[in-house]
Amino acid sequence: MRLHLVDGTFELFRAHFAPRPTHLGPDGRDLKATVGVVMSLFSLLRDRQERATHLAVAFDNPITSFRNALFDGYKTEGGMDPVLRGQFDDVERAVAAAGFTVWSMKDFEADDALASGAANFMTQVEQVRILTPDKDLGQALVSERVVQVDRIRRRELTVETLKAEKGLRPEQVPDFLALVGDTADGIPGLEGWGEKSASAVLGAYPHLEDIPADATTWSVVVRGAAKLSAQLEAHRADAVLYRTLATLRRDVPLAQTLEQLEWKGVSAGFPSWCASVGVEPGSLRLP
Repeated sequence: MRLHLVDGTFELFRAHFAPRPTHLGPDGRDLKATVGVVMSLFSLLRDRQERATHLAVAFDNPITSFRNALFDGYKTEGGMDPVLRGQFDDVERAVAAAGFTVWSMKDFEADDALASGAANFMTQVEQVRILTPDKDLGQALVSERVVQVDRIRRRELTVETLKAEKGLRPEQVPDFLALVGDTADGIPGLEGWGEKSASAVLGAYPHLEDIPADATTWSVVVRGAAKLSAQLEAHRADAVLYRTLATLRRDVPLAQTLEQLEWKGVSAGFPSWCASVGVEPGSLRLP
């Protein structure tokens, strides 16, 4: 048995920007993204390679979380298309009506729920598959037990691919993001530090605290080492904060048991939901 943990916020964004026609509900609102997420989840159930039976879908609602209190520059809903923002509640109702477990995050983030779910259930299943391309989920990978799936590129990301592509172990991902930044989350990183330099240095010194202050003592040759070292020493406290922001929580309270995550068909209210958004159930291609 596999457990599929879906980044619902990413799916909502993906559906919103997909090259599909706008879908207006009976009240005239654009619900293209909401309907698209439901269709995407049904598509996942039909995918014979994924063999999805037990699922949970995590959402940021709102976008802000406890991390905004730690850093003013952390991601917010600023600049978001109002049409997209207006569907945050709609999509959660839709996913629940379609019979899926919804993890709605307010103080935490969807990524925290995904990491917590993986930690909670990985010993109870053959494999946990986290469906999101978000780079911070690399820290949740565990051997072949917890993997990450990029549905757009149809790629499976594992501990081995993380090592091969970034030279990192999962527990180093927050340190890496602290140095290079993560624009999607509003983490600026340190000036001058790029993926190659961060990977090289962390390959020799696993965490921020391990990196010597004097670049001349570094055991690896990195271009511009003196400037990189100066940046790190001048902003080490900032880097530690950025690492905290990039570190996913694994203690999100999740009420369901594994058995309760099994998809057993759409809910009794599904036909009513379809009518409320102006879609025919058959057009959604139920499994």
